[in-house]
Amino acid sequence: MSNQDAAFGLRPIKTSTSSQRQNRYRIASGYGTSIFQGDLVLVATDGTITRAPAGGTALILGVFNGCSYVDSSGDVIYSNYWPASATGTDIFANVVDDPSATFEIQADAAFPVADLFGNFDIVDATAGSTVSGNSRTEIDVTTGATTAGLPLKAIDISQDPENSDVSSANTNVIVKINNHLFSAGTAGLA
Repeated sequence: MSNQDAAFGLRPIKTSTSSQRQNRYRIASGYGTSIFQGDLVLVATDGTITRAPAGGTALILGVFNGCSYVDSSGDVIYSNYWPASATGTDIFANVVDDPSATFEIQADAAFPVADLFGNFDIVDATAGSTVSGNSRTEIDVTTGATTAGLPLKAIDISQDPENSDVSSANTNVIVKINNHLFSAGTAGLA
């Protein structure tokens, strides 16, 4: 059975501790790139967060999980995504930043079991949804390698019956952030 093609970025699954941990970080007013729920984020030199691009080598802080800010009319806005170039005050993002957290992400192709425990980059050719606020980032199957600087380490295939077929495109994969700011990356087995 073929898998559903419905990318959603990185969705938190569990941690090795008892609770999912997310913390508050700042976004710069006017930051010009949209950040969607499920996008990887990193810390900029000014202390704010930015969206992690595909092909990047910077350490990953975690996964964006929504934001709040006060807009120019004084209204408090709560959103699943940060709209590019939005301005305001008291701009805060919620980020799942626990280095032991695991996430589910859709692959951009069939994901063979033999690639488990390899390290992978992301592919984000399609922008996230401004309706739901969800990311459309996927794991880039062609980038599987032992390179410690790659952001994701594949650790299992999802148990989702509609997206666990490893012989067809869009397999859902369970991953950890490999190149994490709070715990350096490790070489993969791919």
